[in-house]
Amino acid sequence: MTTRPRRGEPGQALVEFSLAIVIFLVLLIGVVDFGMAIYKYNGVSEAAREIARVASVHQKGVGATFGSSPQLTAVVATQKNLVPGLTSPTFRCTDIGGAVVPLDSGKCPLDAFVLVDITTDYKAATPLLGLIGTFTMKGSSSAQIQQ
Repeated sequence: MTTRPRRGEPGQALVEFSLAIVIFLVLLIGVVDFGMAIYKYNGVSEAAREIARVASVHQKGVGATFGSSPQLTAVVATQKNLVPGLTSPTFRCTDIGGAVVPLDSGKCPLDAFVLVDITTDYKAATPLLGLIGTFTMKGSSSAQIQQ
């Protein structure tokens, strides 16, 4: 006995494939988009840590205000190149409890910490997540004053 191929449903595989591929591609793009968001969040966090580290050593330039040393300006520019859309950082001097400490001759006191806050916006590439809008990612870090 031989079986004859079915002839009544020639496009069934194509229809099933087209339904499955749409779901698969949406999930794939969503995973890639989520990975890009994590990458950008890690970039913002690392930028805050690097800027705080340099700000704790190089607080100000000669006769300049806090946060304007050439070394710190170079690090901020580098981080802005690495993380697109990065805003300018804000600096605060705090004590170990988090209370704001006034500057001493334009510098943080030796027993204080410099606190750096920096943000960037992230817009999802996936159409469904893109409808939600942009997400603001914030990085914050502190470092003890070194000199």
